[in-house]
Amino acid sequence: MKIIITENQFKKLKEPKVLHIPSFEIFDNDWDKLQKYLDRKGNPPYSVGGYLDLRNTPIKSLGNLTSVGGYLDLRNTPIKSLGNLTSVGGDLYLRNTQIESLGNLTSVGGYLDLGNTPIESLGNLTSVGGYLYLRNTPMSNKHTIQEIRQMVNVEGSIYL
Repeated sequence: MKIIITENQFKKLKEPKVLHIPSFEIFDNDWDKLQKYLDRKGNPPYSVGGYLDLRNTPIKSLGNLTSVGGYLDLRNTPIKSLGNLTSVGGDLYLRNTQIESLGNLTSVGGYLDLGNTPIESLGNLTSVGGYLYLRNTPMSNKHTIQEIRQMVNVEGSIYL
């Protein structure tokens, strides 16, 4: 038997399936437990439906995380890259991290706090639903509020 499909249907077949984790609480809010589970599944691209609070942990990578439905808190961690992350539905806290670029991230539904980071690029970011906090960053010295608004649609205030 021969089956004929369109090019769009073929592309959909090739797209990696994203494993949806409804809540970080399923793993007792334990990053290592989540990573062991993902390892058993072959480390697929994954999303987390609720919040992901990893502040004050030694986390260096989010692995194949593509989205977080609620807030993502990475304050006071050694993380340098957001990897494959494209969206955060709530607030994103990166204060006091080593983050230099937001990479593939396109949207943050709430606040974006980048204070006290070496951030030099907003990467592919197109929208922030709340305020954008950039105090004590290289970007706060290089750009005006107007220039940042031309780069990204920020619903709230911008703090330089």
